[in-house]
Amino acid sequence: MSKTPLTPRKTHCATIRGVCGAVPGLLFLVSSSHNCSLIQAVKFGDAIDLRVRDFCFICRGCQLNFYQEKKLKSAKEIWEAALGELQLQVNKPNYDTWLKDTTGISYQGDIFVVGVPNVFVAEWLKNRLYSLIKRTVTSITGKTIQVEFETRLPSQGTQLTPAYPADGGTSTKVREPITAPKLNPRYTFDTFVAGEANRLAYAAALEVSEEPGQRYNPFFIYGDTGTGKTHLLHAIGNAVKAKGLRILLATAEQFTNQFVIALKNNRIDDFHLKFRSADVLLVDDIQFLSGKAQTQECLVHIFNDLYDNNCQMVVTSDRPPKAISSVTKKLRSRLEWGLIADISPPDIETRLAILRAISKQLNMPISPEVLRFLATQFQQNVRELQGALNRVATYTKLSGSKLDMQLAMEALSDVISKDNRRDVMPTPRLIMDSVASYYGIDSEALVSKQRDKKTALARQVSMYLLREQNHCSLAEIGKMLGNRDHTTILHGCEKIAAEIKVNPQLNKSIKEIRQSLGIRKT
Repeated sequence: MSKTPLTPRKTHCATIRGVCGAVPGLLFLVSSSHNCSLIQAVKFGDAIDLRVRDFCFICRGCQLNFYQEKKLKSAKEIWEAALGELQLQVNKPNYDTWLKDTTGISYQGDIFVVGVPNVFVAEWLKNRLYSLIKRTVTSITGKTIQVEFETRLPSQGTQLTPAYPADGGTSTKVREPITAPKLNPRYTFDTFVAGEANRLAYAAALEVSEEPGQRYNPFFIYGDTGTGKTHLLHAIGNAVKAKGLRILLATAEQFTNQFVIALKNNRIDDFHLKFRSADVLLVDDIQFLSGKAQTQECLVHIFNDLYDNNCQMVVTSDRPPKAISSVTKKLRSRLEWGLIADISPPDIETRLAILRAISKQLNMPISPEVLRFLATQFQQNVRELQGALNRVATYTKLSGSKLDMQLAMEALSDVISKDNRRDVMPTPRLIMDSVASYYGIDSEALVSKQRDKKTALARQVSMYLLREQNHCSLAEIGKMLGNRDHTTILHGCEKIAAEIKVNPQLNKSIKEIRQSLGIRKT
């Protein structure tokens, strides 16, 4: 019976050279190349494939005898044999990144020294693969040994083989490091509109910029898209740059790309030196490091160095550290070291302030009615709010018409459909006039010092609606109602809010006033 000819198969794993052993009566093993993942076997003339790791498990004793018969004495030979074993037990990206460029340096007593290209590789092997490496070398030498890692620079003239990306991907094309994004000069503290939703983050950012590295380190800012995280990040950078400090800004994607390129070019030490030399490190959208374990490990080491040297770190994300999935405990704990400040979607007051600031930059006066319309329709995202105002301004300029409510609605007709249009807030003046009309008094009585029962009730209802419906501040309401103290306004609002629950007639009156203002929601 003739045997089926064997055809070598090239895959991503290496096998042990030569014949390790045989399973009597079943398998006839054939020597395979160093670049094959399967040892081919023949069973009574039929060609079958046998996975190396399964075979090595069956023939572990035979394999140990094979190494002992070979009498591997030098550290280089032992480590080459160990690499053959390790290549079968770790995936190709990890092998090519962390093990491929290592070598056996010395073997004396129970100490085996492995040469590695840089400190980061040594740290990674020690933290991630030490047990596997120790077990593998012990099985080859037949003695219990301790493994140490020592940095060895590659010899001159050695051509470096590009490694696979540490965090996935298949491209082996080596590119020049991408230039880190520059600070946006328009993003400063002067152009940032602070409000109730971002007050903590704004105040902490100011302190960080005044004393970088001394307080709130790292400073972690999180919030939804378009709430102002990146603005504060750049504002800190611009402020400390003016002090002459070295700033390094990188998005999470930029950091990952530069890390992978450094690994490919065997320039990881230069990469570490670059980031460790910063006085202030700014990392934007760190949530994109989710699942990139090796990049996270690298960032942890950089964090440690910067923190120990009192260098400031500022990080932004769209969620708090605990909510970022697939983040190592080491990185998460470091992100929680300092201060965590959230930025909520801006309230009506902040949105109006932002719109006023933008209209001032555009040198385009806009009526309060139009500003309130925009602030009502775009409540979550500052970028959308700014984009809507820019659209209205451009539409006005191109049409040559006067900017009013009708024109604003036309400009945004394809952005805001009638079905999705939110109720437009009535102006404070309209609210006060409607309340006065409902109670049969003159509007001027609301701002006067009159204290009769009807006027006092109408005044307090006005306070309540201005606060609850238009979200005006206590100070603003006090100014509109005859420069009254904010404590008086607060008392009036709280009194009406409590009365509504127990006084059906008052509740009905407020509903009727709202209906007269065209407000559907209560």
